[in-house]
Amino acid sequence: MTKSAREESPENNRPICTNRKAKHNYEILSQLECGVMLQGSEVKSIRSGKVSLDEAYARMREGALWLLSCDIAVYPQASILNHEPRRPRKLLLHRRELRKFAEQADHKGLTLIPLSMYIKQGKIKVAVAVARGKKLHDKRETLKKTEAQREIQRAMQRKR
Repeated sequence: MTKSAREESPENNRPICTNRKAKHNYEILSQLECGVMLQGSEVKSIRSGKVSLDEAYARMREGALWLLSCDIAVYPQASILNHEPRRPRKLLLHRRELRKFAEQADHKGLTLIPLSMYIKQGKIKVAVAVARGKKLHDKRETLKKTEAQREIQRAMQRKR
């Protein structure tokens, strides 16, 4: 199998979980792929799909980017060598990416949120985005637009 065929195979970019509320609650400005520093029992638990990004967020601390409040369930077969489910996890980035991303996140009203977690070429990656929180009227406007788009699609399908 060639290298390009391996990169595009579904096994090499398998989604584990997504933050479905992120696009509803936030306006996504830019996003970046990061690696995650994990323990062995965390990797096993993530590969079995026992992870939640619903309340997770990222923060700059000590010159590094950290993933906070990400819930990775305890792996039952790990016994005493298990991990703490909601511990802070360091995100791995190149320095120049980190500097650029940190500058964007420092602006008032912007936050760093994880969008999804997936496996890419055997490594666990997290897509982190710089986002601005939506107000209630913005959310309503987005819902109206999506509903109108659905109606147009239905009408087009009926016409065929």
